Amino acid sequence: MAKPGPSASEEDVKTLHKMGYAQELSRTMGHFSNFAISFSISCILSGGINSLAQGTSGAGGAALGIGWLVGGGCALLFAFGMAQIASAYPTAGGLYHWSSILGGRFWGWLTAWMNLLGLITVLAAINVGTYYFFIGSFAPMLGIEDTYVTKVAFVALITGAHALINHLGIRTTSRLTDFSGYLILAGAILLTGALYFYAESHDFSRLWTFTNYSGAAGGDVWPQTASIMTVFMLGMLLPIYTLTGYDASAHTSEETHKAAHHVPTAIIHSVFWAVLFAWLFSSAFVLAIPNMDEAAKQGWNVFFWVMDATIPQTLKLVIYGIILVAQFICGLATVTSVSRMIFAFARDKGLPMSATLAKVSPKWRVPVAAIWVGAALAVAFVAYADAYSVAVAVTSIALYVSYAMPIGAGMLAYGNKWKTMGPWDMGPLFRVVAFLCILIAGFIFYIGTQPPNDKALIFLGVIAVITAIVWFGLEMRRFKGPPISEADVAARQGAIAAAEAAVGEVKR
Repeated sequence: MAKPGPSASEEDVKTLHKMGYAQELSRTMGHFSNFAISFSISCILSGGINSLAQGTSGAGGAALGIGWLVGGGCALLFAFGMAQIASAYPTAGGLYHWSSILGGRFWGWLTAWMNLLGLITVLAAINVGTYYFFIGSFAPMLGIEDTYVTKVAFVALITGAHALINHLGIRTTSRLTDFSGYLILAGAILLTGALYFYAESHDFSRLWTFTNYSGAAGGDVWPQTASIMTVFMLGMLLPIYTLTGYDASAHTSEETHKAAHHVPTAIIHSVFWAVLFAWLFSSAFVLAIPNMDEAAKQGWNVFFWVMDATIPQTLKLVIYGIILVAQFICGLATVTSVSRMIFAFARDKGLPMSATLAKVSPKWRVPVAAIWVGAALAVAFVAYADAYSVAVAVTSIALYVSYAMPIGAGMLAYGNKWKTMGPWDMGPLFRVVAFLCILIAGFIFYIGTQPPNDKALIFLGVIAVITAIVWFGLEMRRFKGPPISEADVAARQGAIAAAEAAVGEVKR
């Protein structure tokens, strides 16, 4: 009788060891959990609602009816590109590791900084969006006013709660994100159905009608311009910002069973289903708007204006409760993603206090210091970037550039120094997908730095200067990068055994 083959966990650990890393994190997540953590961050009940004004106060109904399909198609291309590489290199902090292997030490280091910037600012933007949703939904009943101090305190409170839950282990977090996966689907269906049912009419032509609502006509969300295409492109920040964070599936690779198989499909499915349900909800929202011209003038308050005008009070409060819970868990999942990126970069000594940030708690099997530092940095960014739109722009640019960097490196390395693919492989078509991703990243950088988000360009410029100083002044000589050669991996075997013993990893 043939001996049974190694379990999925044994294969996962062997793969991790071959890349020079220890199994310090707890590998307990299944396929759905890996999908759910990305789906929870690409939460259509979070960014898809809080950023509606970028569409309705831009190019009108077409900004949602057409914009979501265009933006969703762009995100799907990135998901396919990421899936190709994630299958070959299933590690925490995936993007950094991929770029280092495929593009070199500096390219990996730069990718890590861009991804960290994007993850920290997306956490800030998500929780600021949750604050504004709370202010528009439940705060009036509680007598809470919108002030700067209230906003920072609210964000600090819920971000601290996210960090605490993450501190208690991946099982607790994944149970909540699993629940969120179902909650988002149910909430989106309920919201879509309610808007469609209570709509005064169903003028489907709104979904492909372009109207220029820039300037005062759109509540001054976007500066006045005569170009409808410019306004439509600015509105694309709505789907592009919402459809971020699906790199979380890659960041939790070391906590997922059969990661080389499950992570790629989880990335793709999280984006696909987010696009589908976001488009359905957004289309129903456009149909439910009583008057498009009046809706455009509402600016950032447009969602509540439409809900007040169409949905009965009791049903509306139920929907608001579902949305608020989904937005909270969206931030929770983002803290997980941020902390795993910090952990992965720190264990290769890419950050200050790397020894502390890379330390995994033997009790909880999570990088505790990385969790709390990531949360604190997001709160600090909220205190700086007072405008929600600036956070959205910085997030969209930083994340999509960090997505494009390993994909671009993979395009050049494919078939050359990168010859061994993972089990999920689209073949030579990857190069076509990668080229399109690079073009889309350039487009996102352009629209993300247009007024009134030019503050984002200043912020990114400052970051670029700091990055150059740090690299050329210190890291170019000090930073070794991840273990890539066989000699590097072999040299780590003793450290791998010690690290696993420290967290109680049982050898089979």
